[in-house]
Amino acid sequence: MRTWGAYGGCFAVSLGLFEEFGPERIRDTPLSESGFVGAGIGAALGGMRPIVEIMTVNFSLLALDQIVNNAATLLHMSGGQFNVPLVIRMTTGAGRQLGAQHSHSLEGWYAHIPGLRILAPATLEDARGMLWTALQDPDPVLIFEHGTLYNMPGEWCPPGWWRLPCC
Repeated sequence: MRTWGAYGGCFAVSLGLFEEFGPERIRDTPLSESGFVGAGIGAALGGMRPIVEIMTVNFSLLALDQIVNNAATLLHMSGGQFNVPLVIRMTTGAGRQLGAQHSHSLEGWYAHIPGLRILAPATLEDARGMLWTALQDPDPVLIFEHGTLYNMPGEWCPPGWWRLPCC
């Protein structure tokens, strides 16, 4: 049986990570955005630094309660006791002929939610550097990757980039 982890995630943007890190670190989940974002929040509260991948920004609305009322507010609601070092990556933007339900750009809307950090890379190098920086952040970070970046030539993820001290 082929899994999303083995496939390389949505749009194959995390291709090779399943082979390198295995099923203990690269998890397939049921198709339930609220469920897998909630699992990511739980993992973050448990001391991990999870990266949750949502196929498109439109589907993030299915996890809105988890993102806005849990991840974004737990630090404040706990009186500064509980950080949520969670990274949520999602595809955004129009111009890819995917229809109205897959072409929203909600970065500006999410930017108005206290407790969230918002990143929107313009180049492959930006995407790599922003992901590395986001993984160091103690608070929830949403990375909005425009779908056209996925087809750009270049080395988005050179071997061993996550081991670098900085990007």
